[in-house]
Amino acid sequence: MATNASTRIRVFLAGLRAVLVLTVIVGIAYPLAMTGLAQAAFHDQANGSKVKADGKEVGSSLIGQSFDLVDKDGNPRLFDADGKEVVKHDDNGTVTYTYLQGGAQLTEEQAGGVATQPDPRWFQPRPSASNYDGLASGASNYGPENPTFVQLVKDRKKQVAEFNKVSEDQVPPDAVTASGSGLDPHISKANALIQVNRVAEQRHLDPAKVKKLVDDHVQGRIVGILGDERVNVLELNIALNKAAPAQ
Repeated sequence: MATNASTRIRVFLAGLRAVLVLTVIVGIAYPLAMTGLAQAAFHDQANGSKVKADGKEVGSSLIGQSFDLVDKDGNPRLFDADGKEVVKHDDNGTVTYTYLQGGAQLTEEQAGGVATQPDPRWFQPRPSASNYDGLASGASNYGPENPTFVQLVKDRKKQVAEFNKVSEDQVPPDAVTASGSGLDPHISKANALIQVNRVAEQRHLDPAKVKKLVDDHVQGRIVGILGDERVNVLELNIALNKAAPAQ
């Protein structure tokens, strides 16, 4: 009996030592080594590929973001289905809206749906099924022949064409369709080019100067063969704002 007990204790202690050693190696030493290597060799990427403007972090080069109209405090401005601006009220979880000029409180359904609107002073990203929320990344999961998706694309094409004062035939596919993640920070060169005149007009710049900004920010295919030419919207907008700050 004593021998069996002694054997069990030795096996237990051997297993305990193995757990402790592996915990130190795999749970502490390895993560610290990989973290140190990443910080030394890939510092920017390991910290989220953050982008700064005027010394402030304004986003990540890997995650897209919207450039919508905001109020003086930086809060998104909201509009009803007819394009009239509304103000949101939250009374203990009960959300209602009123028009800026006053009037009765409305529910979102009564307002015909409430949404933000793109700011014409900025280059705009492609649509996002998750509204560029990193916690809710994903696509709409609509099939290409889904009636809802087809109508959505038609509506977006009309809106993009009117917003940029171009014909619907000039609107590229990525201007009316979201990426699989809903977080793509890039748009196609064609998408950027149809926005040049609108941005130039809003910024009081020569369209040729704005086009050069686009050309300077075109990124080629990955290793020369993967993907298409693309433009990082955030980086382009930072360069644009340096050339002519938004008023």
